[in-house]
Amino acid sequence: MEVIPLKPGFGAELRGVTLSDVAASDAAYAAVRAAFEEHSVLVFRGQDVSDDIQLAFSRRFGPPEVTKVGSMGTGSHFVILSTFGPDGKVVPSDHRQQLRARANQLWHTDSSFKRVPALTSILSARIIPEHGGETEFVSMRLAFERLDKDTAKRLENSFAWHSYAHSRSKVATGLATTEEVDALPPVCWRMVWRNPVNGRGALYLASHAYGVEGMDAEAGKALIEQLTEAATAPGVSYLHQWKQGDVVMWDNRATMHRGRPWPAHEGRLMIRTTISATAADGVANMHLPSPQAAE
Repeated sequence: MEVIPLKPGFGAELRGVTLSDVAASDAAYAAVRAAFEEHSVLVFRGQDVSDDIQLAFSRRFGPPEVTKVGSMGTGSHFVILSTFGPDGKVVPSDHRQQLRARANQLWHTDSSFKRVPALTSILSARIIPEHGGETEFVSMRLAFERLDKDTAKRLENSFAWHSYAHSRSKVATGLATTEEVDALPPVCWRMVWRNPVNGRGALYLASHAYGVEGMDAEAGKALIEQLTEAATAPGVSYLHQWKQGDVVMWDNRATMHRGRPWPAHEGRLMIRTTISATAADGVANMHLPSPQAAE
């Protein structure tokens, strides 16, 4: 397996290994897992990917999420990110599917709004638009390491509240349905996630984050916005330009990402599998020390 760095400090393309190799071989999995822990974003080009292959690959990394209510793919292990309607035609720009795609263009990390957050997401390109539609990544490890020592120490013992309804409200009122809001109450996570393999810390933020435990609402919101702006400053991101057969996986503990716009009349179909974080991935250290209710 050849590891080709994509950006200074994070991101790598892996050559000489396929998703099927990882699903079938302990040695291939171990090599890819080591690259994942080191580089946070991994790119596999030219994959012969199907739902079965993607899921078998994904299961290597842990338990796959069951897709939440309100999403395409509900009840399965697949999130279907599509702008095609049942008739096979691209839905209008004001359709809920297009609005949900727009919500994914906010900087976020997957599943931080869930009771069990995500370790990794695996995204495969099935149908890509001719223009735009890239996915952009930033390293939250590097963002954390850029902070001054006092701020870093303070954040390591701070906790942020995350809500699916909050991020969706930024795009359109009511975009999160009543069913989704009821199923996904706010959750609270430590603002720095330490990787148990290498000990490196990463800011844990997302568009879902709306407040900081123990801080005035406006002050907490301002802190989240300030940290997000610094983490996503110009020149620090990796922009993945999709090609047919691409598969990209990323560490939700150590990155943020966002989709980039594309012409609404050009269809896009991507399939995502998401793996829940376990105690081995450091999730036990992310909870509030004692149960507390959101203010």
